[in-house]
Amino acid sequence: MTALAAHRLLLLAASALIPVALSLPAEAQQRPRVPSAAPAAPSGVVRGIDVTGNQRIEADTIRSYMLLQPGDPFDADRLDRSLRTLFATGLFRDVTVARSGDRIQVTVEENPIVNRVAFEGNRRVSDDVLRPEVTLRSRAVFTPQQAQADRQRILDLYARRGRFGAQVEPKIIQLDQNRVDVVFEITEGPTALVSRVNFVGNAAFSDTRLRDVIATREQAWYRLLSSSDVFDPERLNFDRELLRRFYLRQGFADVQVTSSTAELSPDRSGFFVTFTINEGPRYRVGRVDVTTTLRGVDLDLLRRDVPFSAGDWYDGEAIERAVDTLTDSTALASQPFVDIRPRIARNPEARTVDVTFEVGEGTRAFVERIEITGNTRTQDRVIRREFRLAETDPLNPAALRRSRQRLRDLGFFSNVDIQPSPGSRPDRVILNTSVSERPTGEVSLGGGFSTDAGFLADFGIRERNFLGTGVDARLQTLLAQRRSQFDFSVTDPQFLDRNLAAGFDAFYLQRNLREVASYSERRYGIVLRAGYEFNERLRQSWAYSLVQRNVFDVQPDASRFIKEQAGETLLSQLGTTIAYDRRDSRIEPRSGYILRLGGDFAGLGGDVSYVRLRADAAYYIPFERLLGDPDYVLVLQAGVGLLEPYGDRDERIIDRFFLGGDNLRGFRLAGVGPRDLTTGDPLGGRLIWTQSTEFRFPLPLPSELGLIGRAFVDVGSLSNTPVTGVGVVDDSSPRVGAGVGISWRTPVGLINIDIAQAVVKKDYDETQIVRFGFGTRF
Repeated sequence: MTALAAHRLLLLAASALIPVALSLPAEAQQRPRVPSAAPAAPSGVVRGIDVTGNQRIEADTIRSYMLLQPGDPFDADRLDRSLRTLFATGLFRDVTVARSGDRIQVTVEENPIVNRVAFEGNRRVSDDVLRPEVTLRSRAVFTPQQAQADRQRILDLYARRGRFGAQVEPKIIQLDQNRVDVVFEITEGPTALVSRVNFVGNAAFSDTRLRDVIATREQAWYRLLSSSDVFDPERLNFDRELLRRFYLRQGFADVQVTSSTAELSPDRSGFFVTFTINEGPRYRVGRVDVTTTLRGVDLDLLRRDVPFSAGDWYDGEAIERAVDTLTDSTALASQPFVDIRPRIARNPEARTVDVTFEVGEGTRAFVERIEITGNTRTQDRVIRREFRLAETDPLNPAALRRSRQRLRDLGFFSNVDIQPSPGSRPDRVILNTSVSERPTGEVSLGGGFSTDAGFLADFGIRERNFLGTGVDARLQTLLAQRRSQFDFSVTDPQFLDRNLAAGFDAFYLQRNLREVASYSERRYGIVLRAGYEFNERLRQSWAYSLVQRNVFDVQPDASRFIKEQAGETLLSQLGTTIAYDRRDSRIEPRSGYILRLGGDFAGLGGDVSYVRLRADAAYYIPFERLLGDPDYVLVLQAGVGLLEPYGDRDERIIDRFFLGGDNLRGFRLAGVGPRDLTTGDPLGGRLIWTQSTEFRFPLPLPSELGLIGRAFVDVGSLSNTPVTGVGVVDDSSPRVGAGVGISWRTPVGLINIDIAQAVVKKDYDETQIVRFGFGTRF
């Protein structure tokens, strides 16, 4: 045979070859695999692509994924990659791509559609919590890989809740029309709690003290309503930061929390958590100085604003507070663009830290606009009016911090984040404000016992952000053995979007004082209120009251001076109060002070005429630096009141001051002051003063119980009664009561128990050793 004949024979054999076919078996849905490259296909041009097996997906959609199109030359590599592309869409359970002559045959088997996703066996975690965790949805394409990924997400969710023994099995129920139900069968298993928390390397502080610092708690029976003893790996990193910050506040500038490990017990029911700490030496503050390159800045004033001095224990957080304070001070000195950098110089031999605050000119930037997102209910204007800077104002970090804090203090949002971003020009910024709203409606139902009111039950409903306008509306009802009260109030904190808080109250109050003063009293009326701020600390409020009062049910054996008071009177009164508040918190103050001065003027109509002046102050001294716990606080309080009638209309007994009980512990309600000795009834006085010294301290119990101990000494005097006659005593000498108490912050309210002894008293004074209150502080 010649060479030419042999060559023609080979070409004839090649033309008769069987077309090349590429496919993946149906088992690929369980374990996808990539097919090996096919042998090189014979030359030729693709004349068409035929699609079979598709039910929901259009043939043209399938063709669009092909890398070979009609008119292209056949290419085995592109045919192989087309197969991979179709599988990568996740739409198909099986795909076969084959060449048939000059055409390509594509055969598909579509993945089913999810009809519904259900959960079974979940008792501790609701469906509403589980559903956002899974990616499979109704009417979505089902793939086994997604089901396994969702299974792992559910396991991760249970692990975050401390249930490491949970088991999840996805079950697939085949339906008609290529649909499936996906059911996740869950076995939740027991919660893995923290059995023990240990610390290694701590010498300055005991394990007990450090356990109060971290958020993780050891397992205990009284933590039934808390999740703090549930092991959470993410919480460990937070605990490490809490420990580091605690040590920095105590002067350990080199502290390192090197590790936090958790060991699961063999039965998988509990964890042993261990923190390893390298404390390092404790430093005191050495030299403190402030330098600046700015003109017009008084360095002596800035140095006085630094909240620490040489010799104090070093406090890392105090450095941050000093930067904020100095920023505020320079802003008040007409220096809005300032950059304050603290320079820290350690002296390990002397164990001191020199701190120098360098005050320089910062980047000039102005607010271009304020963008607000996340508020689906709260109106934009309610948020904007809390900002301490407006558009076109210089970007002042101090004003930005105050704006953020004011928004948080509203109580409308669970999170407030303000992030500056570049504006349209280099010196312009956009304040992107993101808020996360939380429920602002409250319904309360409770009961308890109070020494003054007896057994009580109360019901309240409140909306602190009515219709997203920031208006606070409240309805409160109290029913007790010796007290009935109804209150309805509405307050707009920014009336007409101005610096004016306006509101009104409608109330009804009835008190049974027969055991104290041989009569009962009833009051009902309205109060119109308005208030405004001079600045962040100084505020004034006004109130007009129109109240109908009634002294009734006077006992037959009551004092004749009380019998003379029986009947109804109308009070028309205008009052004002000025308050200067420097406390660190209005709810749980631990440092700072507050001063209040007020006066009431009655006689604008009505049946009584008087002027009543009041002044009080409270000073909070923290002992955290000395004793290492923020709950050590010394509280000094004092108050004075003066009532002076004028004109021909005298004041009534219910307008006078009374002393004892809530304002002088160790004595009964109205147990001190002018009294009719023939009947023992208190008559009230026109001049009162009180002083209280109280030391608050944590009890040797877990802090999450909310128990705080108190030791106190109360001093007070009440005198200057207008009543004179036989048997009436009016002694202005001071009385003293001393004792101890416990405050318990429970989920249903504050419970106070005081045990006090009247140390300095008169024979006719009425004393009280145990005083109990529920739901209010006294």
